[in-house]
Amino acid sequence: MSGVRSRSITRERNRAVTGWVSVQTGIHCELITRSRRRPPPVPLACSGRTKSTDILSDPLKEGPRPVTAATPDIDDFTRPYWTAAASGTLLVRRCRACGRAHHYPREFCPYCWSEDGEWEPATGRATLYTWSVVHRNDLPPFDRRVPYVAAVVELEEGPKLMTEVVECPEGRLGVGMRLEVVFREEAAEPGGGGVAVPVFRPAGRSL
Repeated sequence: MSGVRSRSITRERNRAVTGWVSVQTGIHCELITRSRRRPPPVPLACSGRTKSTDILSDPLKEGPRPVTAATPDIDDFTRPYWTAAASGTLLVRRCRACGRAHHYPREFCPYCWSEDGEWEPATGRATLYTWSVVHRNDLPPFDRRVPYVAAVVELEEGPKLMTEVVECPEGRLGVGMRLEVVFREEAAEPGGGGVAVPVFRPAGRSL
């Protein structure tokens, strides 16, 4: 029964608040919110095979469309997260049943499956868990940022987050490096609305 429940919850109730991760790093694009009814807009970006000039076919529309970076679908559940991000605050979800924090935020606890969770402001402090310096990415806007540092950081609250490390020379990166969150505005489309996404820099900018 546990296996059936797990599959059901994952399929029917799991909303990924971090569909924007591909906007940050250009390498992770599998987390798309439940409300999205079409395939992810960057199906080849994760493998690095898609170029900015590639054209993909949209099964729900006639004709080809340009490749664009995925951005989040904001709904009633995810709106507090993005509203807080716009004001410079990183939120995580805390389970009232088992007390553990998790990220990306979900409507149920991934540890005990309780649906009794609440939003909690994170301190914004983290340590560098692992990273990779990306020297080539043909997909806009990442082609204008290379080289950049795609990283996994461990938040002070415990969860790990895929993000980008900024304002730090490659040679100064190291496991356990203290980091702090900052927010970067990312546009969904040229001339369109944007979202603030969390990236990390050395704590106190003490390089």
